[in-house]
Amino acid sequence: MKPQAPAADSDRGAADAAPVDALAAMQAALDDPQLPAHLRAQLERAADALRGERHRAALYREAFDAIPDLVTVLDEDGTVVEINRNGMGAHRRLREDIVGQPIHVLNPELPKEHLAPVWETLNRGGSYIIEVTNKRGDGTRFPVEVHSAGFVHDGARRIIAVARDLSSREESELRFRELVESIDRGLIVQDDALRIVYANSAAMSLLSLHNGESIAEELRSGDWMVVDERGHELAPEHYPSRLALDSGAVVNSTVLGLYHRVRRELIWLSITAVPQFPPGGDRPHQVFALFSNITELKRDSALFDRAQALAQIGGWEWDAGRDRLYLTFEAQRILGRDPAPTRIEELIGCLLPLDRHRLRNTLERTLAGGRSLDLELQGLRADGSGFWVRAIADAGVGDVVRQVLTGTLQDITERKLEEEQLRIQARSDPLTGLLNRDAVQDELERRLDAFPHAPLAVLYIDLDRFKVVNDILGHAAGDRLLASAARRIRHAVGDRAQIARFGGDEFLVVCSLDGDPTHAERLADAILAIFGDAFRVDGEEFTITASIGIAQSPLDGRTAQQLIQSADVAMYDSKRRGRNSWQAFTPELAEQQLHRLQLETHLRRAVHNDEFHLVYQPQVNLHDGRVVAAEALIRWRNRSLGEMSPDRFIDHAETTGDIVGIGGWVLHEACRQLRQWRDQGLAIERIAVNVSYRQFLGDDLGHTVAAALAEHGLPGSALELEFTERVLIEDAPDTVRTFARLRELGVSLSIDDFGEGYSALNYIRRLPIHGLKLSQLFVQGVPDNQSDVAVCQAVTGIARSLGLGLVAEGVETQRQRAFLRELGVLIGQGFLFAPGLAPDELRDYCLAQTPH
Repeated sequence: MKPQAPAADSDRGAADAAPVDALAAMQAALDDPQLPAHLRAQLERAADALRGERHRAALYREAFDAIPDLVTVLDEDGTVVEINRNGMGAHRRLREDIVGQPIHVLNPELPKEHLAPVWETLNRGGSYIIEVTNKRGDGTRFPVEVHSAGFVHDGARRIIAVARDLSSREESELRFRELVESIDRGLIVQDDALRIVYANSAAMSLLSLHNGESIAEELRSGDWMVVDERGHELAPEHYPSRLALDSGAVVNSTVLGLYHRVRRELIWLSITAVPQFPPGGDRPHQVFALFSNITELKRDSALFDRAQALAQIGGWEWDAGRDRLYLTFEAQRILGRDPAPTRIEELIGCLLPLDRHRLRNTLERTLAGGRSLDLELQGLRADGSGFWVRAIADAGVGDVVRQVLTGTLQDITERKLEEEQLRIQARSDPLTGLLNRDAVQDELERRLDAFPHAPLAVLYIDLDRFKVVNDILGHAAGDRLLASAARRIRHAVGDRAQIARFGGDEFLVVCSLDGDPTHAERLADAILAIFGDAFRVDGEEFTITASIGIAQSPLDGRTAQQLIQSADVAMYDSKRRGRNSWQAFTPELAEQQLHRLQLETHLRRAVHNDEFHLVYQPQVNLHDGRVVAAEALIRWRNRSLGEMSPDRFIDHAETTGDIVGIGGWVLHEACRQLRQWRDQGLAIERIAVNVSYRQFLGDDLGHTVAAALAEHGLPGSALELEFTERVLIEDAPDTVRTFARLRELGVSLSIDDFGEGYSALNYIRRLPIHGLKLSQLFVQGVPDNQSDVAVCQAVTGIARSLGLGLVAEGVETQRQRAFLRELGVLIGQGFLFAPGLAPDELRDYCLAQTPH
């Protein structure tokens, strides 16, 4: 119940007049014998309630006025809403001169923002104590000590301030002691020599002392040691009380520990030391030390700090209105700045320029819309080391005035470094350290997107004769040669371009042409020049040259794929012209590329559109002309392009990878046809099928062959796979596994066009190869060309010594047949016997050759 105004006696009478008249009226009504019973009962209850209310109001008012101190009640803004009788008497003012007025009427020296520290203390549940000088109505001043507490009345926050007149010091000190004995915070009073002259009950309790024990003797016993926050013993000259006495200023909220050596007990205290000055003195003569036990809080804080350190997550709070930034210890460690930032711009200054802009914009949006903040930011510490943080924050809910952001800072530096390392690894070629294929394509696409009109060039570099060296010395030496070639290209190019290993022995250089249209050509000349010196690998010297194709944007392409394809076309033209040179992309090459793309488009649809068909060239016994086998040869008939021979599309299909699908179709179709011939009674031992090196690079060739044989009910011996020597040098580990699988199936394996390539005899000896095919390049010159004769004799000798079968290709004359038969070659094929025949034509040919 809110106390009623005391005012003067005349005012009291006026205030009481209304309730007296009301009671008198009620009593007069109750004396009326005609009053109905139910109304009488209600009126009696109302009269009793009014008497009780009047009694309580009078009781509260009397109690309020009976308080010997000066008591005022203030609203939240510091306006006086009530004052007791002693307050009016002490200030020598009437109630109406005080109530409704700001507190400055009683204390004109109070600063403008005097309530801020009061509410700060009261909101923590504490009592605010201050000594001030009040003003009486006649203008005289008197000192008071004010104790303020907070409460809520009718939903509004209020302050009750109890002021004690210090004019009578002895009485005031007595009453002050009564007050400090009632609070739950420890209080000790020390003289200028730090001798304890007073300690309240709370102080005794905090030190586990009882009545009759001396706190001074306890602290002098030597059992207690004072330590700072880090646990180091604190020298007496650094005690808060000593500092307050020496400086004459308040020492606020210092955290100290009291360690009892016998009990091994550590108590953490938060101490505020307030110096006291004697009347007329300029140096403190004593000090008040007010302290609280924060042992549990300190333990929780230590655990929290430890958890933050382990998780590498710190906390931060920004009061945007006052631009005050608070960072936990872990957050300060992450940022690595000493002193730690205390304003938001100091925090932003720790970041890299781009992230400064991002954080500022996000902070503005977060404060304006009350949204959350979640950013990954990069910065620099004071020592120059970099860091990454994830900053998360939310705007304070319901606090539209202060606008406070509270959140966390997580150190993600290690994760970012790992991601960067993985990104570098994913973008780098492990052998040369250059960019890899995917990385250079991404980088080229990015540059074209960002600067579509800025001219740049792509140089496509292919090493000439690399596979020869790779085959002779092996893959390890080949890798060392590639690494050495990469170093030479990097040296020739310098930092004027980006370099990538595009695959195998192919490299890509991307350079800008701004202000220098001949830059790409000059780089190409520098690369060719640096390849002029021989390479030394494993003690051997090799001359490796390069063929280079150049394409420029936007003339030769507007996308990464177009530019690379154009440079690739130019490189192949350079290689065709004689190698060790460069060739720029031209309109004529563009037309060739158009035909190539057109060919690629039709080729990818050819199997689905049933455009391929097979012809079969018989392989005959050179002695009696009997057909022993047939080689399946692919043909392509396209509606737009017409009849296409293999030399027009096979190389392209191998480049694009379409050969794998085409080769699978050939295997199934050849096996189907052989099954049909056998069902018709033809005694053809096997069907020979050409297999591309690309089919050997995957793991599907063995499965495809097995499926084709099983589908048509053929044994493995009914199929012979012919492959070029490139299969042997492309990828030895995969080749060995594929060969082993095919050998398990019983399939025959032959090297086609033997002698044209550079395969080492080691491969032929080590791998399960069953036969060789003598290239028509050498057969066509026999028996007159002695070089061709020598090659044929050598190949025949190799086959005989290794126990391999031998088939001669391109037999066109009887003289060639006779020479080969005399040389010991048993099987041959060529136009002397028949060209590639349709299935029915081959059947008729076989029947015609069968003796009757």
